Amino acid sequence: MVPHILIVDDDLSIRDAMQEFIETSGYEASVASSAEEALDVLSGNTLEVVITDIMLPGMNGLELTDRIKSSHEIDVIVMTGYSTEYSYEEAINKGASDFVFKPVRFEELLLRLKRVLNERRLNQERIHMLEKLKKLSITDGLTQLYNSRHFYNQLKGEIERFNRYGHQLSLLLLDIDNFKDFNDTYGHLEGDKILVCLGRIIKSCLRKMDTAYRYGGEEFTIILPGTHGEEAWTVAERLRAAVAVEDFTDGKIPDLEITISIGVTQYRREEEISSFVQRADQAMYQSKQAGRNKVSFILDGDDDG
Repeated sequence: MVPHILIVDDDLSIRDAMQEFIETSGYEASVASSAEEALDVLSGNTLEVVITDIMLPGMNGLELTDRIKSSHEIDVIVMTGYSTEYSYEEAINKGASDFVFKPVRFEELLLRLKRVLNERRLNQERIHMLEKLKKLSITDGLTQLYNSRHFYNQLKGEIERFNRYGHQLSLLLLDIDNFKDFNDTYGHLEGDKILVCLGRIIKSCLRKMDTAYRYGGEEFTIILPGTHGEEAWTVAERLRAAVAVEDFTDGKIPDLEITISIGVTQYRREEEISSFVQRADQAMYQSKQAGRNKVSFILDGDDDG
């Protein structure tokens, strides 16, 4: 995509000459004669760089720079013919990426523009890479659900919100029934396919506010903010039923039945994270003991279903 540059100057001859030069240099260019007009242009266009004179009618170029940097991811190059009244430091402190003096040599301006655009590209690539690395650090590579490390960080945050605002909070812990036998019979590659498919099913059964995690091996956890235990049991039962009817191998392994056992619990004020998770694990174990492919709900350490 060709970078889009906005030129802000109240001198028509300078504005038009600069626009022609920038467009001839291979960029898209728009113009504005005042800061207010520039803000209107910004509201309706995607721009990379604004080149603005400091001396403008109404709002000056430094004020414009401040407004731009407070609400847009756009670089600003500031121009001035008053070298003694405005300093490089003032412009940079307002968020400008560069500062040039009038009369501007267009060849010099082009070099500065290219440098700003290059630094902008490198910074965006750096941000993208950091976001990618962050996502990788909290994501299970196989199922693309969150990993167990992120589970505890997220659960801690949800508990803090519970204690502050009193919102309900429930937790599901589930395990694939007889998964070791499946791996022993069909191999770990086929087992991985089951885990991937289960991850997709889990995502399809949740709301946007819910988050799912691969807890370890064939165990998964689901955090349900704003949800009391009875509602969480309904979510768990919907998930259990969806797994029970799923053909995980597209008919390649006839008569294969994959089921899950789920434990459900809700958070008690001021309890430790370990106690909360352990209670969900106990509920899941009850589902195993009751014959698997079941949902069990434990509240306050007692069996509620």
